Amino acid sequence: MREGRDMAQGFSARRVAAIALATALAGVVQVGTAEAAKDTLILAMTLEPPHMDPTAGAASAIREVTYANIYEGLTRIDAKGEVQPGLAENWTVSPDALTYTFKLRAGVKFHDGAAFDCSVVKFSYERAVAPDSTNAQKGLFEPIAATSCPDANTAVVTLKRPAANFLFSMGWGDAVMISPASAATNKTNPIGTGPFRFKNWVKGDRVVLERNDAYWGAKPALASVTIRFMSDPSAAAAAIAAGDIDAFPIFPAPETLDRFKTDPRFTVKIGTTAGKTIMSLNNTRPPFNDVRVRRALAHAIDKRAIVDGAMSGFGAPIGSHYVPTDPGYVDLVNTYPYDIAKAKVLLAEAGVKPGTPITITLPPPPYARRSGEVIAALLQQVGLAPKLVPMEWAQWLEQVFKNSDFDATIISHTEARDLDIYARDKYYFNYQSPEYKALYKQYLESRDPAQQTALLGELQRKLASDEPNVFLFALAKTGIWSAKLRGMWDNNPIPANDVTGVSWAE
Repeated sequence: MREGRDMAQGFSARRVAAIALATALAGVVQVGTAEAAKDTLILAMTLEPPHMDPTAGAASAIREVTYANIYEGLTRIDAKGEVQPGLAENWTVSPDALTYTFKLRAGVKFHDGAAFDCSVVKFSYERAVAPDSTNAQKGLFEPIAATSCPDANTAVVTLKRPAANFLFSMGWGDAVMISPASAATNKTNPIGTGPFRFKNWVKGDRVVLERNDAYWGAKPALASVTIRFMSDPSAAAAAIAAGDIDAFPIFPAPETLDRFKTDPRFTVKIGTTAGKTIMSLNNTRPPFNDVRVRRALAHAIDKRAIVDGAMSGFGAPIGSHYVPTDPGYVDLVNTYPYDIAKAKVLLAEAGVKPGTPITITLPPPPYARRSGEVIAALLQQVGLAPKLVPMEWAQWLEQVFKNSDFDATIISHTEARDLDIYARDKYYFNYQSPEYKALYKQYLESRDPAQQTALLGELQRKLASDEPNVFLFALAKTGIWSAKLRGMWDNNPIPANDVTGVSWAE
């Protein structure tokens, strides 16, 4: 284990030196600007969304801008990861768990004045499963047999079979309500029912939201929110230190957090996310179509070294596609302990020769780029020849996620409780297991909580056995914001920067 630790310390030291310089320089500059107005917020994110329609794209950044702020669903997920009423004020479920009757809120309008009623629910759900649907979570809606409207304020959703997570799934960003009048233009001009309206988008820099004074519910305290995009860790640290940014919910420079913890101007919160950070493998491309190779890679990677070296110790190693905060979590982190000798034996058994190249594509998030450095050094120790290929976000979404043109990549899946992706007929890492699909079907159709928990454990163990991807660590929520802000989420149970309850202290 020491070799992995030494490498981690080396990577960490270099990053700390670089970022320390930036923050030190920022610290000597007197903050000449006035404190942000009491009803405005400047919030920063690492990635810029490719567009603004969460029902038509996989990028979590879309939901981080729009969820609960612009768009709303029938249900919503709160800061604790629990299902709450959204555009449905309440609901009932039939004894056979096949019929959900939603009582819709009356008088709700979209930002363009279009009415929200049951016809919108029917349109949104049918659009999600249509043959030309580009919804990244199309499978969430597959159990729906029909949506009917006995009256404008009642939606009856009938399922083909019980779906254990249906109410939770309908709270995802992918399940928000979309008006037929604006569906075609939501990518560039998002129209929802939420407490904030879209004002403008300066590509490469920021999105601005403004308060929706015609909102059906409690009005937010903030009159406007500017969301800036800043992927460079040094620039992020300098901007926070200078007071140019009010909040960075997932801060990309965790090495500097100890410094900010001692500054009374800031609140630093280390929380959890639903993010499963993995080295994703193309299961149909040799040599990754051989389970011995995938297991060898798992043995070759010191997960703790990655957490220490790439994340400054923030994050928890995982052994399957589930995080410790998920219900039914099973600790499988020791399924493939760090073991160079074992990794070499498995590679030899699979006929993988020393010097075999592996291309690892790296999207922009710092966790991916930094983890890639550590992983490349670790894989060299077992005789492989990794090549790191940095890739911009739009290219990654097209080449890797859409076209499955890759060997390996590093990405954090931030959708909550998303074991379904391994049961899909087609998904970018190309895992196909009839046994897993059968297990997942049993889980969905189970109505007994104890049986559901047991099946969740079996699903996690099946993934750990097959190791379709190398499961690395649970992504931490390294948040930093002004000490005067109230209502920021400490944890991210789903991808969201929900600022509907954020305000400034007097």
